[in-house]
Amino acid sequence: MSVNFTKTAPAVAHAVAPRSMPTGQRNVVRSNDSASLWNCTLSPGWTQEEVQILRQALLRFGIGNWMKIIESECLPGKTIAQMNLQTQRMLGQQSTAEFNGLHIDALQIGEINSKKQGPEIKRKNNCIVNTGGKLTRDEIEKRRIAHREKFEVPAEVWKGIILSKQDSPHVVLERKREELKKLKAELDEVLAEIDDIEKSQQPQSGNALEDSEAISLALGTKRPRE
Repeated sequence: MSVNFTKTAPAVAHAVAPRSMPTGQRNVVRSNDSASLWNCTLSPGWTQEEVQILRQALLRFGIGNWMKIIESECLPGKTIAQMNLQTQRMLGQQSTAEFNGLHIDALQIGEINSKKQGPEIKRKNNCIVNTGGKLTRDEIEKRRIAHREKFEVPAEVWKGIILSKQDSPHVVLERKREELKKLKAELDEVLAEIDDIEKSQQPQSGNALEDSEAISLALGTKRPRE
């Protein structure tokens, strides 16, 4: 996969292209339905490639803009809950409100959070959790403004990110089944060839050996048995 940028920014130097659900929000698989409910995969999980795709999708649409990511069809089968949880892991903190709507590199924030130390820093599943009082709207907004000034990539960069669409889990599954059928057919052919070779290399039977001796006697090339 690849992502094209109109300009290159240091924060997104290792860009990888993203993807999401197949036919927009009116798709049969709703955004809040797990792929496992539709027998696509029992446990989709997250691959490293998918994490990079989500990373670019968050840059393109902004943190928390889940419906835009789903409609882009760059991460088919992923639910809002799954993307939100993975975003928390990428940011390295459970609360994401202060980043909502910002076009930032989540892994850059995660790297900063991973280095924070001190008695006031509490973590759960490697994510910093808020142990103090709940932030007010004004406090959240102040943080968001500060994050925008410090971390948000230029508009010409995030607007230039291209998220390539990917096949839905259903299509991928059918393709894999067809590939498996072809591989089985090829294996059957190879096994049949091996069987033919083994048969041709088997020692001659008793009757065949007697016939060979009779021919040799007739030609005088072998003495008869006593």
